[in-house]
Amino acid sequence: MKLFAIFFVLITSLLGETTLKIATYNIENLFDLKKDGYEYSEYIPNTKSNWNRKTYKIKLNNLSRVIKEIDADILALQEIESLQALKDLRYRLKEKGLYYQYYKIADKKNTTTKVALLSKIPFTYTKELSVNPTYRYRNILEAKFNIDNQDLYLFINHWKSKAGPESMRIVSAKKLRTRIKEIGQDKNIILLGDFNSDYEEYIKFKRKRKHNDTGGKTGINHVLHTKNQTTKASEVKYERNGFYNLWYDITQEDRYSYIFRGKKEALDNILISQSLLKQTNIYYKYSSISSYNPKYLFKGKNIYRWQTTWKKPRKHKGKGYSDHLAVTAEFIVK
Repeated sequence: MKLFAIFFVLITSLLGETTLKIATYNIENLFDLKKDGYEYSEYIPNTKSNWNRKTYKIKLNNLSRVIKEIDADILALQEIESLQALKDLRYRLKEKGLYYQYYKIADKKNTTTKVALLSKIPFTYTKELSVNPTYRYRNILEAKFNIDNQDLYLFINHWKSKAGPESMRIVSAKKLRTRIKEIGQDKNIILLGDFNSDYEEYIKFKRKRKHNDTGGKTGINHVLHTKNQTTKASEVKYERNGFYNLWYDITQEDRYSYIFRGKKEALDNILISQSLLKQTNIYYKYSSISSYNPKYLFKGKNIYRWQTTWKKPRKHKGKGYSDHLAVTAEFIVK
């Protein structure tokens, strides 16, 4: 058993319970400096776009500042190009004093960006769920943990953007649902990441006809059964096949991770199986979900995203962080 796992068990035994922080963060296009042929044009290294060692180092440093301050035990990442980029971020975090011994990236498919995992806690296994053979869909990363003899399953997502209709996000949701049926809905399961879906997508997307090609059905609300769970975590009724969206556990004005044209949106979500609402061996800590939003992550009323010029060819300015805010939640392990 690894040193951290031993330490975690000892602390749990001595105190009776401990807190586990889990976070998800879309870090907005972290590309390495190797030309693979899958890059967006402005991320082809060492060209007029100014994506080079200097700007790459700034991007790593800025992201590591945010991640270091969050200090999650398990961190889900979206929009990372490669294993090399993940290792570089991990190394920069280690320099800052935050060490993630365990890591994994879903890189079996050469999509432009991928999802990944950083963890202080060892996982039992990881595997990739192939949503669809085409490159329009990113693989989902599944990870299983055993924490103080309690199994915990994580599924890291990055669904199709709003450039595509809802039917594409439903494909990803159905893949999740199929896998969840295989492992059992009664297990401790966390679905997290950038779903490109609001917690009430079934209401909001009706105003956008180009998205609604499904007769009003949505992946996040209908396929994953989150539509009717609109109360706080301490009040929600148990539904065996449903997932609870943690955004409902805080006030409406605080439910956001993204700002589009001045409007707050909650594209990043953390959904939990009903077993994690029961206050037994491992469970969600009430009211602990939040977006990580210190002042320096904003520029005026907007999120201080990574800065590039609008005029083409786009050039990197070497300033900013990400266009998303990280979302965190805490869990109690008895």
